Amino acid sequence: MRLPRPWFPAKWFFPEALFRIKTDDRLLCLTFDDGPDPASTPGIIDMLEKYDIRAIFFCNGRSAENYPGLTDLIRSRGHITGNHGYSHLNGWTTPATIYCDDVNRAAPFSSTTLFRPPYGRLKFSQYTTIKKSYRIIMWDVMPYDYDKHSGSEKALSILRKKIRPGSIIALHDKPESTLHGFLEEFIRYAMEKNFRFCLPDL
Repeated sequence: MRLPRPWFPAKWFFPEALFRIKTDDRLLCLTFDDGPDPASTPGIIDMLEKYDIRAIFFCNGRSAENYPGLTDLIRSRGHITGNHGYSHLNGWTTPATIYCDDVNRAAPFSSTTLFRPPYGRLKFSQYTTIKKSYRIIMWDVMPYDYDKHSGSEKALSILRKKIRPGSIIALHDKPESTLHGFLEEFIRYAMEKNFRFCLPDL
């Protein structure tokens, strides 16, 4: 069963990770995982530019190394890049030393300060090491846009139902993501509901 919000006890296990912005204001933060990708990233950036929105792109280290021009583009438009590991490892099935080395390998190409675990899967031993060097950013809402079989309408429905003040929204920067079919509609919907998009204080 998929849950649009993280498993609740995760906040107890990872108390220093950021899941949601602490605010009563109608603020949202957009984040994009797994890029950069030449078939996906420029379109997302153009859409964000259209609505004057800044976001966080949690970049795959290997992709960021292969497409340095795209990471430069992301930053030049006022967005932040975060670290999403070099090889997109599953923390639950990877030894802590290998996992942390993979994160550090990605750092020169993505970020030395912000980290989001691939799949959201992180063992406590990995967490205790990574938090010493990185601010760990999780999410409050994920609409499973990476699943093309779920469809853009399903993802949009999840967002409409689940966003709340301070929500950090996890989307995916890759061609097969369904976000390309609903991102603008969601932005317009959120603005009509008097939400504003922002970056958290990091």
